[in-house]
Amino acid sequence: MIRVVIVDDELHLREGLSRLLERHCPNVSLVGVAGSVGEGKEVIRRQHPDLLLLDVRMPDGTGFDLLRQLDPVDFKIIFITAFDQYAVKAFKFSAIDYLLKPVDPDELKDALKKAEDILQHDLRIRLAALENNLSVGSDHHKKLVMKTFDNIYIIEIGSITHCESEGSYSSVFLEDGRKIMVSKNLKEYDEILNDQGFYRIHKSYLVNLAYVERFSKVDGGFVILKNGVKIPVASRKKDQLLELFDHLWD
Repeated sequence: MIRVVIVDDELHLREGLSRLLERHCPNVSLVGVAGSVGEGKEVIRRQHPDLLLLDVRMPDGTGFDLLRQLDPVDFKIIFITAFDQYAVKAFKFSAIDYLLKPVDPDELKDALKKAEDILQHDLRIRLAALENNLSVGSDHHKKLVMKTFDNIYIIEIGSITHCESEGSYSSVFLEDGRKIMVSKNLKEYDEILNDQGFYRIHKSYLVNLAYVERFSKVDGGFVILKNGVKIPVASRKKDQLLELFDHLWD
């Protein structure tokens, strides 16, 4: 079932959409409704929907304002509005579709089918990564699924050199020089990778110890990676990191 939240300031439209979903969309579960940006933010944080049906203009702001307040945006979006001039901006937020009021039932069904196909594709990618991780013997070849607004990446864990905090997002750096910004904070990646040879050397940095070339004592302490990247070490992490190095390079 696709978990859906509706955010629209018009009561009759919320009720109409609810009826359309109930009559025509058996694979959808409506888990919340809201009539404003403020209410929408609370409902989304509470319900964790797969899909958001989102109005553009509301009394306390726009749907775009709502999305900017929700880091990360880890759900799909269908915009619903009476104003077609917002279409380009909507798709900059990677909207699945953009429906004009009054909503046509067939257009809504088509948009929801598109959302279902995308969500199923995401699931298949995650399952493929899980199957790979269960079958490989080496942690180096285990894979991690990373989602951005525009792409889903399947990355070998061993190819990640380090991760850097970007507020509610993280930048993941790869050995081939690529940088992928993903909608997870660094704490989440620390929890995922801390038993895969990664160490949180600073509140803003998580490092793959396999890529550390040396530790420099200057300027409070840095690690230098094999690709020359220089990353600061928090003073409270220094002793524990040096103990790890003694163990790794003994």
